[in-house]
Amino acid sequence: MKQYDVIVIGGGPAGLFAAGLAAHQGAQVLLLEKNARCGAKILITGKGRCNVTHSEDDPRKFVENFGRNGRALLTALYAFGVKDVVAFFEEHGVPLQIERGGRIFPKSGEAKDVQKALIAFARDAGVEIRTSCEVTKLLIDDGLIKEVETTSGTFAAINTIIATGGLSYPETGCTGDGYGWAKSCGHRLVTPEPSLVPVNLREAWTSEVSHFNLKNVRITLFSEGKKVDERFGEAFFTRSGIGGPIVLDMSSRIRDALKQGEVSLLLDLKPAVASDLFDKRLQRELAEHSNQDFGNSLGKLLPRDMIPVFLRLVGIDPKKKCHSVTRVERQRLLKLFKEFELEVTGCEGFRRAIITSGGISLKDVDMRSMRSKIVANLFFAGEMIDLDGPTGGFNLQECWSTGYLAGINAAKMQDD
Repeated sequence: MKQYDVIVIGGGPAGLFAAGLAAHQGAQVLLLEKNARCGAKILITGKGRCNVTHSEDDPRKFVENFGRNGRALLTALYAFGVKDVVAFFEEHGVPLQIERGGRIFPKSGEAKDVQKALIAFARDAGVEIRTSCEVTKLLIDDGLIKEVETTSGTFAAINTIIATGGLSYPETGCTGDGYGWAKSCGHRLVTPEPSLVPVNLREAWTSEVSHFNLKNVRITLFSEGKKVDERFGEAFFTRSGIGGPIVLDMSSRIRDALKQGEVSLLLDLKPAVASDLFDKRLQRELAEHSNQDFGNSLGKLLPRDMIPVFLRLVGIDPKKKCHSVTRVERQRLLKLFKEFELEVTGCEGFRRAIITSGGISLKDVDMRSMRSKIVANLFFAGEMIDLDGPTGGFNLQECWSTGYLAGINAAKMQDD
């Protein structure tokens, strides 16, 4: 049986990067990927455009986006941060650009360019990549991984890196295998849950308006009538509810709130204008269209496809002349614009989740090296550890930074 210096399990962003870095340090590296090709999940990130990182390059500000566990990522970010990621991809033929909200994408708009660059980086460094090779068991003896059993045979290495991802998008191969192996050798697991997911609503009309974006809106989350969270930005209705960046970023709070009781969202379609001023705007619009049917008066205020929904919900006869609209009716219209209430029935599961929250407990990982505190020759990288951030490139940055530490240190510690 051939002996390697490092075996990397999982050919996603963290695994490919860690493998390439370990090989660049002079280690003999074997990467095992159960799919037919590495980087399947990269291809669907950022709607197929791959949001590789975020422009916030101050590590202390960056980690604030990861909540209570964020500070654990500091060492990794200082070792390989946002500027390093940008430089890496630029040097490997993938020019990047900063877009709205500080999101950084390939200039080509193609996620496949990121996938190709990472595979080439690993191959050029001398990594032996075995695809369609599923790991079935880790053989552990005396607190060390001795062998890795796969569908293509058994392999051995001085150090092993597990970078198998979480449970989101299982069709890309993320089926939580790494959690089972880690748990079997003594690591604690924070219950994995789907994160950054669309939200389901009781309102059935959302399927009628699921093809256009709601830009610059505010959504406020209420749990049992109490305000819990509030976000401003972009959203969109789906066939069964509502999604988009601000909804995805709130989805964990929504999921937790649903465990307590009734949950609702208030949608403000005109957050830049106070209610009293917008009421005056409505009065002006109605006055300007005084002799027109009410159903023809909302063109300047709403996207065309949203108007039929508004007309049904507001309960004003579309054929009623605008000068006949009463104050009570106008207040109902104002409420729809400024306090559009939506009833939440649930959150989507792992099939629609962008990432997984929870995972390997940070208490069992030395975050300065990504080395296990339980198994001396085991390292972790990427989404499978208990760190998750919002949309916008934060989670891929975590993959690059933890993959960097895992790859560098697994190669360094060959003789430990």
